[in-house]
Amino acid sequence: CRKGLNVLCNPMDKKKIYVIVGPTASGKTAAAVEVAEMMNAALGKNAAEIVSADSIQIYRGLDIGSAKPNEAEKRGIVHHLLDVTDYTDPSYNVAVYRENAVKTVDDIISRGGIPIVVGGTGLYINSIVYPLNFSEAEPDFKRREELAYMEQQSPGILLSMLWEFDPQTAARLHPNDTKRIIRAIEVYERTGEPLSSACGDFKNEKGLEIEFEPIMAGLNMPRALLYERIEMRIDKMLENGLVDEVRSVLSQNPDRKLPALQGLGYKQIIMYLDGVCSFDDAVYLIKRDTRRFAKRQISWFKRDKRIRWFDPTEYSGNGLAKAIYEYFTD
Repeated sequence: CRKGLNVLCNPMDKKKIYVIVGPTASGKTAAAVEVAEMMNAALGKNAAEIVSADSIQIYRGLDIGSAKPNEAEKRGIVHHLLDVTDYTDPSYNVAVYRENAVKTVDDIISRGGIPIVVGGTGLYINSIVYPLNFSEAEPDFKRREELAYMEQQSPGILLSMLWEFDPQTAARLHPNDTKRIIRAIEVYERTGEPLSSACGDFKNEKGLEIEFEPIMAGLNMPRALLYERIEMRIDKMLENGLVDEVRSVLSQNPDRKLPALQGLGYKQIIMYLDGVCSFDDAVYLIKRDTRRFAKRQISWFKRDKRIRWFDPTEYSGNGLAKAIYEYFTD
């Protein structure tokens, strides 16, 4: 039952959350802000609040490279889960995000508000819209050290292990993404279930059930245009001072292995600053790797049949936001 905004048809109905997903540079943030403004206008109050689902925007100090919205771009709409922790924090993961996100969404709804979850980090989104249980997969740091040592001795062995019990996750991870490969192995060893089971049904084998009723919209467009937008965004980041941002971050903490600094843009600029590659090569790598990342994002979200897709190129003005708003309030 979906009568209007954030309305329960009976006391047993789940609380609704509105979700906007899509690849990087598809216009999610701008669309979400406009949809929130429409919701506020319809209700006559500032009810709609945005909950970020971005694995880099959670870090303080990583602003330009993460495309974190500034105050002008927020246009007065309250945003949550930005600048949650320092970029030096190695412990922030999807389990922590889920805990923070669920508390935030519950708080918004308890105040009579409307939560709009927006982001492109697939596992963050899934942690809210699927019944994931991370309690049995707490970090095992000793085991992580053992696995890391195995990889050092025999490069590629961990990905080969992952292919045996979770080929879906193995297929989407880069062979050099040791951190995520180790996490996927850890989840399987601790829970007996592959990480890819996060893309299952509303209830998993253990009978868990999601807390909310997600109403999901996705943004996508012709691939050539998306790639063009990605390259334009990266050029703008560089104009806005991405190199200086990375240089400042490293001056405060020179640890190149921090998880936050493995993000797109940061990793490649660090390579340039360290003399590993030229500036032009770094820019090429950022654009190439971001295009590949966008392709993986699309594949990830396309698996969820609950998402209704919108092509931003088919709308002008605020037409896209209006179409999403009408879908949300139907």
